[in-house]
Formats: sequence, C-alpha cells, structure tokens
Amino acid sequence: MSVRLHAAAIAADVAVGSTTAVAVAQEVLARLAAYDAVQPQVWISRVSPDALLEAARAVDARVAAGEHLPLAGVPFAVKDNIDVAGLETTAACPAFAYRPARSATAVERLLAAGALCVGKTNLDQFATGLVGTRSPYGIPRNAYNLAYVSGGSSSGSAVATAAGLVAFALGTDTAGSGRVPAAFNHLIGYKPTKGRWSTSGLVPACRTIDCITVFTDDTADARLIDGVIAGFDAEDPYSKALADRAVAPRRIGVPRRDHRMFFGDAQSEYLYETALTTLSGLGEVVEIDITALREAAQLLYGGPWVAERAAAMADLLARDPDAIDPVVREVVAPGADIDAVTLFRGIYRLAELKRGADRMWADVDLLAFPTTGATYRVAELAAAPIALNSNLGAYTNFVNLLDMAAVAVPAGVRENATGFGITLIGPADSDRALLDVADSYLAAADLPPPPPLDKEGRMDTVKLAVVGAHLKDMPLHWQLTSRDATFVGAFETAPAYRLYAIANSVPPKPALVHDETGAAIKVEVYELGMAEFGSFTAEVPAPLAIGTVTLADGSSVKGFVAEPRALAGAEDITALGGWRAYIARGV
Repeated sequence: MSVRLHAAAIAADVAVGSTTAVAVAQEVLARLAAYDAVQPQVWISRVSPDALLEAARAVDARVAAGEHLPLAGVPFAVKDNIDVAGLETTAACPAFAYRPARSATAVERLLAAGALCVGKTNLDQFATGLVGTRSPYGIPRNAYNLAYVSGGSSSGSAVATAAGLVAFALGTDTAGSGRVPAAFNHLIGYKPTKGRWSTSGLVPACRTIDCITVFTDDTADARLIDGVIAGFDAEDPYSKALADRAVAPRRIGVPRRDHRMFFGDAQSEYLYETALTTLSGLGEVVEIDITALREAAQLLYGGPWVAERAAAMADLLARDPDAIDPVVREVVAPGADIDAVTLFRGIYRLAELKRGADRMWADVDLLAFPTTGATYRVAELAAAPIALNSNLGAYTNFVNLLDMAAVAVPAGVRENATGFGITLIGPADSDRALLDVADSYLAAADLPPPPPLDKEGRMDTVKLAVVGAHLKDMPLHWQLTSRDATFVGAFETAPAYRLYAIANSVPPKPALVHDETGAAIKVEVYELGMAEFGSFTAEVPAPLAIGTVTLADGSSVKGFVAEPRALAGAEDITALGGWRAYIARGV
C-alpha cells in the first residue's frame, strides 16, 4: 500500500466488495498508532477505535443494502474549528472549548456519503496564522522535514493527509490556511469560492470571507469531495447557489518580475521559474502589475478586517485574554479599537480594488502565483513569529477578500524535502475549471513523487560544491570525511564561471569566479550537517570564501568562491574544465 490514501480508490473498492469499511478503519488505526510515535500533536481529539469500527460496520451495512455511497469507507479528518457531533470544538483554545449538538453541514454531507470521521486536527489558534506553531496542543511539523513548519492554520489537517493517516482532511482558509500547508506538504489544497461550501458549524475567523477547504493527494479526490459538499445551505447566510464558470488557460497572469517576492529563498525562485516554463506550454504567460492585489492583501491584517477577527473572539478577549496565545492576541486585540469610520473606509477601498480585480479577468483568464515565496524552520518562526508569518501570506491574503477561487498544487521539492507549490487563482465560480487546469499543469510538469516521510527528525543539512583540493582523493578531502559529509554527486556549474590556479598556494588551490563569459566547471557536491558546515566554513582561509554556486540545472548550492585578490598572478585554467584536469596536466 502506498503511503497516502486515495478517497476515490477506497470508495470504489468498498462499493464492489474488494475491501470493507471495517478493513479500511483497521488499517487507519494501525497507521495512527505508528504515526503517534512521530507526531501525536497532529490531533486534538480522535474518535475512539470502537466508535470508528462501529461507524465502519454501519457503512458496510449500507453498502450491502444497495445504497450508493460516493465516499464509502473513506477516512477523513476535520480541523478543530469545524463542528463534529460527539467531539469538542476547541479552535486550539481549551478555554473556548464547547461540545456541539450537531456537526457542521460540510461534515454532515461527508458522513451521509459514507465517509468515516477519524478525529479533529490541530491548528493555529482561532485559525490565526499561516505557520502551524500557535497552539497549546503542540506544533505539527512538516511531514517531510520535522525541523520545518507544516504551514497553517490548517496544520494538522495537512500533515494527517500527507502522512497517509486519512484520505483527505477538511481545513479552512481566510488568508491562505488551506493553501500554504498544502504547498509545504506536497498536497492539493482546494479552496472553493466563498459560499460554494457551507460554513455552518465553523468557528469564524473573518466570517464574511471564511471558506472550508480540503487537502487531498490528487485533483480527482478534490473533485469528488466538492461533489459531495458543494451546494446551497439555507442555514448559512453566506451560502449561495452553485454556479460553474468556464476558464481556459489561454492567458495566464503572473507577477511582474520586480513584484516577485522570495525572501531570500533561491530554490523557491528557481522552482517558480520552472513552473512558469511548464505553464507556457498551456497558454501565454503574461506578466501583470500586482500592486492592487498587494494593497487588498494588506487590508486583511493591516486594515479593519482585524476587527472582524476581534469580533469572533470578543467574549474571550474580554473574559480571559491570557487564555489566548500571546502572538494571536497581539495580532487580534487591536481590532477591538478599530472604529466604524475606519471600517467603512476599508470597505469602500476594498470595493474599488475588487472592481479593478474584476476588470483584470478581461486581460487574463487565471493567475498562477507562488503559493508562498519561502519556507521556514520552526525555530525561525519562534524568533520572528509575526514578520515571517506575514511573508507566507504575500501571495494568498488577497484571494478571499476579492472573492476568487483557488487551487494550490505541488510544483517541486526543495533540497530540504519540503514542498514548493503554485496556486491557480480564478474568478468566483471557476472552481471546477481550475481543477481542470491543475490536471493539465501536473501532467505537463511530471513532478517526482513526494520524498519519504521524516519520521525521526531529518538533520538540517547544507549542500556544498567543492572544486579543488577538497575533491575526492585530493589533499584536503579529509576535511569533509572527518565531518561525515555525504557525497551527493559529480556535477558541472552553469556555463558562467572561470577557474584559476592561485599563485603560490600550498597545497595548490583553485579560485572559482563568476563570469558570464566563462564556461561550465566540474565540481563535486557533498552534504553536511548544519553544525559541520559551520565548522568547515570557519576553516576556509582567505582569499577563498564560501558563497553560492549555480549548477548547470539551475539549482543553487553553497560552494567555494574567491575574493578578487586571489587572481593576482593566477593562471586562468577555465579551458581545462576542472581542477582534476589541471592536476593531471602537472602543476
């Protein structure tokens, strides 16, 4: 069995008797027990094993009676700001917890379709955050590198899906909470148009723009879940009748180059450029000015919509403010002081920005933005929780405010095994069409499968390109082997470097210098732990230094570079193509 579960396949097998809902539930219980040793903090509460098996037996009985169940026996999880009857809703705040009388409409529709609810997942408290680090129930970490954030606020839902504990999981999305964790964990993050899915039974963050979302492994399951949940709900004042708007990727809008933000993450920048190359095979890629979209995004946390978050938490803010996570409280509390004049000015400005965004659809059919421009370690978020969280929302915050549909899809793997993704964004009601475009993109991109799960705490490592005396069998190679460096492979640099033999160097050493008139130079790449890399770098003597080297495939690694003084009296040996050829020639 593959690591991940697939809703369509499970339902089909249960329907024809190839397996049973009980067998699926038993497999899930085994997976949960195994993964609890890795990240028990994925969950806030779970259905008891007996209750899960009882629910599975009821599904098998319905199937045996001839009932068509599109999600027969499919296990799923629910973010713990969405009501599930029989389980507490906490919104990751014990002082807020309550036991709902009934499940949210979305959950009721899934259960009616034969799905099996496994439990409630962890989240950034009150769905305030894009990081997954703001919960008293622990920090769900990236399923593929436990040193990194899972993304939030739907942190537990994304990890539960990525780790194969459930076939899909419900999340929510106000500022990007159903998309950012999808990107980091190599998932599909489907964020419907506002009102397409009922939000009855959802603890509001910003009630006017909240959406319930789903994490899946593929677009087929996203379609399947949408087919079950989507539809008008008279109990939800923000629900609306279903509509489907056609969108074809004839003209795909992307941020103008000078508007792209990667926050120092060169790998994200490279992977986005690769995604754009793939998208150019589907339609014309058009660079657009995103100034107005940025301004709309700023309104969410830098404008009066913070007051809507404060309204959702007003009772607790007044009664027991210390029960709220300090970072969440710092973000939300100022909303209580926003006056009506400021609020209406914000509403007026948003209407102007939305009118401009609506006109944008005459020039492009959809947008394809990075889901995020960077990712961060959990330790980095602890040091700068608000600033780095804000970076993660740069490409997501405007979407719900401007009433757009979005589907986050994988777009590559960073060297640290975390996911990079792009989000396809379209006008309201383009949801199903965006899934079609996602299919075309993923087929053309032909991405590798997700890397192995990190179950023991992947060591933070750095890849280092060596070009001279540190090559295998060369005099200084011991400085790598003594640090347990792992050989990654032999590569060439991009054809934009010159190689020099430094004069009077003992042992002989080369100087690698970036030069657009240069050539490709042979290098070896090794992987070291962070501490080992630091101690290695401390021993590098001038005029050499450690910088960033671009390889022939466009990726970047750390590597030896040289100060200008290294070239005094040096011999240009670029034509030899590498240091080994120079040594073989005879020094």
